[in-house]
Amino acid sequence: MSDGRLSVFKTYKLYVGGKFPRSESGRVYEVTAKKSATAAAGKGKWLANAPLSSRKDARDAVVAARKAFGGWSGATAYNRGQVLYRVAEMLEGRRDQFVREVADAEGLSKSKAAAVVDAAVDRWVWYAGWTDKIGQIVGGANPVAGPFFNLSTPEPTGVVAVLAPQESSFLGLVSVIAPVIATGNTAVVVASADAPLPALSLGEVLATSDLPGGVVNILSGRTAELAAPLASHQDVNAIDLTGADAELATELEIAAADNLKRVVRNRPQAVDGADWSADPGTHRLTAFLETKTVWHPTGALGASGSSY
Repeated sequence: MSDGRLSVFKTYKLYVGGKFPRSESGRVYEVTAKKSATAAAGKGKWLANAPLSSRKDARDAVVAARKAFGGWSGATAYNRGQVLYRVAEMLEGRRDQFVREVADAEGLSKSKAAAVVDAAVDRWVWYAGWTDKIGQIVGGANPVAGPFFNLSTPEPTGVVAVLAPQESSFLGLVSVIAPVIATGNTAVVVASADAPLPALSLGEVLATSDLPGGVVNILSGRTAELAAPLASHQDVNAIDLTGADAELATELEIAAADNLKRVVRNRPQAVDGADWSADPGTHRLTAFLETKTVWHPTGALGASGSSY
């Protein structure tokens, strides 16, 4: 028997600059559930209307990411690790919601979706633990001839545009966002076009964690429409092409060359179904780091043994 209540449908919004704007264009598009491989062909059940982001939304996200970069990159690595761990705590608290959304987005059973969500939370914790360790892996003192100290230290590249995986709506998403911000960069993320809801819900988690607004900005919509202005944007320092198909990736690489963007191109397995559960290694942590090397004279040693 009906209790007389009306259904309260969730309104998904973009996540830009720590806020939840609707798309500047006012457009939305239908998101439907993905049917499992054993299900009959056809369109899945309607899930929500997601914002169809415009180029203006992409530009606004870049402005927000640039504004947040100074504070985030200037924070200590230990502090960034604590913030990322807090995000993992929040994800764990919303586990049931993400299990439901991932099951719908990827056509998985509840048990398989739960395993994916657990792996994503673990992956986030794993990257949180690397924030204050990656510097020791890729930096250090260099052996040089002469009376000099020669020290190399990693520094974040800047604003990174991230095209999230198309098939792995949550584990793959976490696997491309977490290493970017763990190393002090800020991100403009284009969610999976067909399965954006886990990404938009991640924005809600980030907003209620300790992550400063603008460090991560999440857009939903057509990947090609949003990627083009990001690849050519003069204030974007790098781009991750994971979610682009081969033809689009080539076009974006050409556009990115205009201001010498750093480009990560995971082709072709990324779009076709990469194994995101595999050990991620450190290559994504180092992909958007620059190395700063400082020379300093050792000086002469006085009677006290100190240099001057």
